[in-house]
This record gives sequence, C-alpha cells and structure tokens, in this order.
Amino acid sequence: MSPNDPPAWWTGAVVYQIYPRSFQDSDGDGVGDLRGVLQRIDHLVALGVDVVWFSPIYRSPQDDNGYDISDYRDVDPIFGTLADLDEVVAALHERGIKVVMDLVVNHTSDEHPWFIESRSSKDNPKRDWYWWRPPREGMEPGSPGAESTNWGSYFSGPAWEFDRATGEYYLHLFSRKQPDLNWENPEVRTAIYDMMRWWLDRGIDGFRMDVINLISKTVGDDGSLADGVGDGLYGDNRAHTVNGPRLHEFLHEMHREVFEGRRDGLLLVGETPGATVEDGRLFTDPAREELDMVFTFEHMHLDHGPGGRFDLRPLDLRALKATMARWQAGLFDAGWNALYWCNHDQPRIVSRFGDDGAYRRESATMLATVLHLHRGTPYVYQGEELGMTDAHFDELTDYRDIESIRFAAEARAHGRLTDEQLVEALAAGSRDNARTPVQWDAGPSAGFTSGEPWIGVNPNHVSVNAEAERADPASVFHHYRRLIRLRHEDRVVRLGDFALVEPEHPHVYAFTRSGGGPSLFVAGNFSGEPQQVTVAGMNGARAELVLGNYADPPGLEGAALSLRPWEAVVLRAATDG
Repeated sequence: MSPNDPPAWWTGAVVYQIYPRSFQDSDGDGVGDLRGVLQRIDHLVALGVDVVWFSPIYRSPQDDNGYDISDYRDVDPIFGTLADLDEVVAALHERGIKVVMDLVVNHTSDEHPWFIESRSSKDNPKRDWYWWRPPREGMEPGSPGAESTNWGSYFSGPAWEFDRATGEYYLHLFSRKQPDLNWENPEVRTAIYDMMRWWLDRGIDGFRMDVINLISKTVGDDGSLADGVGDGLYGDNRAHTVNGPRLHEFLHEMHREVFEGRRDGLLLVGETPGATVEDGRLFTDPAREELDMVFTFEHMHLDHGPGGRFDLRPLDLRALKATMARWQAGLFDAGWNALYWCNHDQPRIVSRFGDDGAYRRESATMLATVLHLHRGTPYVYQGEELGMTDAHFDELTDYRDIESIRFAAEARAHGRLTDEQLVEALAAGSRDNARTPVQWDAGPSAGFTSGEPWIGVNPNHVSVNAEAERADPASVFHHYRRLIRLRHEDRVVRLGDFALVEPEHPHVYAFTRSGGGPSLFVAGNFSGEPQQVTVAGMNGARAELVLGNYADPPGLEGAALSLRPWEAVVLRAATDG
C-alpha cells in the first residue's frame, strides 16, 4: 500500500480467529460449533474486534481438523448447518463485525467427489485434477523409495501415496488424506473460482487462504517433477513446491475472476510459508491485484532448532527485532503486514516468548503491546486475549493433532527420542497447545461444554478464564481492549513509519512510530529482570504515557526509561497546550 493511496479499511482493523472446534460447544457433544459462537458474540463485541476469521467449518472427515475438505459448499454436521452459519454471519454483521472464511485450495480431502472420480481410473475426466505419477522405473510399486520423487510430507513420511486401484501415486504435501489439487489444469481453477464467488454471494467478507503459495509446482516441459534435497529416503520438496513459477499468475487470475468489481469491504490474506520480504511485496502490492496481506513465518521459526517446531530453543530477541523490522520497512511503500503471535498452528505466545508463571499477565500484555503497535493488521487468536497458556500435557495420549501424532510415531519407530523426550518436545511445539478449549469460566470444562471435551481442558482455567479477566480492569483482556481502541483512534498507530531503537539490546524491544500525528515510543522488556533503554523520537517534548501494563507509571528520568520485568510502555510526544 502506497503512502499516497487512501488508507484501506483494514489498516485500522483487528481480526479475531475462531477455531470452531475449541471455541464454544452448544449441544454437549464436546466439540465447539456455530451455535456456540452465537452464545459468545458479546465477548467479541466487548473486545472490540472488526473481523472474525473462521478456521474451516466445511464438510470434512476431520483427518486434519477440517483442513481436509470433502464439500466446499456445505457445513460439517459437527459444527451445524448452512442455516446456522447464515445466522452467525447475520448476527456478526449486525454488530459491525465482518466474516472471513478459511479457504483451503492447495488440497482437498481424499473423500471429496473430485478425488473419488480422479482415482477411479486413469482415463477419468478428473484424473488430471490431482497430481498422479507412476512408480520409479524398475522399482516395486508401493515399496519405500518407489515414489516418483523423494518429496517428504510436512506431516512426516513420503509426500506420495500408492493407489493400488490404478497402480500410481498421488501427491499429498500434508496428510495422505489431503491430495494436492493440480492448479495447472484450468478446469480446477474454474471450479475453485466458482466456489469462491458462491461464498461471496452468501455474504462472506473475504478469505484467509491456507498455504496459498504452494499451489504452483515446478513442472518440467515433459510434465516431470524433480527430486528434492536430502540424503535420506524422503527429501525437502520446497524448491519445487513453494512460490512456484505460475503462483502470481494464478493469484492475479483469481483476483480478476472472483474479486473484480466487488473489492470494497473484502479482506484477502494469504498464508505463505517460506515467503521472503520480496515475495511479500509481490503478493500485497495493490497495483498487482493479488492479496491484501500475507502471513510470514520468519519470526515464528527463530526459536526452532534443526528439529523444527519440536526442537524449540531460547529466542534471540535481536533476531526477532531484525526480522520484524525488515518486514516493516520492506512493505511500507508497497504492501501490508499481517501481525500475529498466535494461531491454530502455533504454541501459545505467553508460554513461548513470555513467562506463563509468575509474570503471565505482565508478559502477555507486553507481547500484545509490542505486536499491536507495529504497522499492519493485528490478528488475535481465541484465548490470546485471556492470556491462555500452553497445555503442558504430560502424556502422549493427551494429544490429538495429526502432525504431533505422526512425529511421535516416526521418532519412536526410529528410536530417535525416548517417550520422556517426546513428551517434552510435544509440550513445547505441538499445535494442540493452541487447540485446548477456550477458558470461559472456572467451572467444569471451563464453561466450554456440558459434555466431555474433544481434547483436554487446561487445568489453569480455574484462575485463567474470561469471567475472571473481564472482572479485572488490569487484566490481559482489558489490555487488549485498550490496544484495539488505540489502533481505531490513532492514525500514527495505523499508518505511521516504524524505526527500531537500540536494535542490539538483548532484552528490550523498542521502536518509534511517526508521521501523521504526535510520535509514539514503544518499549517492551522481554525478560524477568529490570532493564533500561533510551527514549527516542519524542523531539525533546514532554512524554505522555499512553499505555502501560503496570498500575503505576514507569521510571523515566530524562531520556532514560527503566523497565520492570516484562513491562510494556507506550509514550506519546506531548503537544503544546
């Protein structure tokens, strides 16, 4: 987005992500549903959010909790009906809240009618709607290594599944029940665009596009796919599947076919693992007519060791600051940032980058302050506004996530980790940390359900819950309300320039926001020890405290700001009079 363009509505918006399975159950079956959402709309209104993004609620076998879709135009019965969804959308719209649907079109379920036809025979008209390839020449079909390439799945094991009915393999970058769609086939794209228009016609206000930068694969002139990198049986496929050669062509075509003529009020955000700042500019430059903003993963990988999400290491704050600042600068004049710490795929941020024990409230509010004062559109994941923590499960049987279960099974099979080490790894990195039920009150099952919840409720719900948070003016919940209101009211927060202060400070994240109004200085202490930082950008004027997460003002002597453990401070350059 250019500074000379009129600001889009979403520059001042805050998005709230609902993972329906864990939000609120209305019928006692232990799984959250749409009528449960209706019971909690007042919570969203009180928080002050502008948009609700629903993780998938489509009909699905639920192999990957709804990200394996068998019918794009229906609601899965565990969540309710299309009529229920229409009622939820209408209720949100009545309260001034827009609705964004998750769009999963890199793959479908293997139970989708398209795939059922595709696998029925080699000459079926929909055969080429998915990626089918024969076994390697001279190898026994179905044997390890006989796959047409050595690509590994993001969920462990091979990315190819042998289908005995036709003697060929189909590609699945994720679960074997999530076959990848072949976007090279124009019939596939036409069907997807038609489905998207159908949802917009029903009153949906946009899409969050799941792993959208994987839809274009690198294909040889002869239709071949090349091996990935790696010495093991299954290698790294990213050079052939991430940001492929026709990706921007497909996104521009989607924009033209689906959104042209009805862009006002819509929000288009892409999940783009592996995207660089340069990629982000291409995706979000309005002149290119692709997306409004993208989710980057760089800052979410900074605490990963060689073992990825299940090998978390201490965060180097200097690396986090440098990464965030690079995206702030890179998209300032041509694009827009999506800001997030948490979602359904990430451990809870207060447990990951903060202190979820003695300083849970302070570190949760500090992390929120630092994120929301960046330039971009903030995303709040359900329970984040309550300071919910990781699950801290202590048994492997507590986990439900397919990625976690497959990782544990593979690690056990190869003797890489003991069960004790596996419990420790999953406790730090599992996606289930974000998927425990929202903690509404201190009662049984945290007020989430009257039945047996589909996954365990965090025991700390007796003290960490919405009822307690809303009753305490100094709570995490009310701090989020103040942050959201500040974005709504202050043009500098929405559109001002960003500049780091003391980028090499190992414990303090400080920056200024300037342009279009009085400058702001923001500082967050990422440690449990007192820290000092130099206040910048106040132009010598008196500094007014806009927002803090301690009851009394911070220690400020001249330009020296003293920060208490996990303290957050927002100062504004005072104006005369």
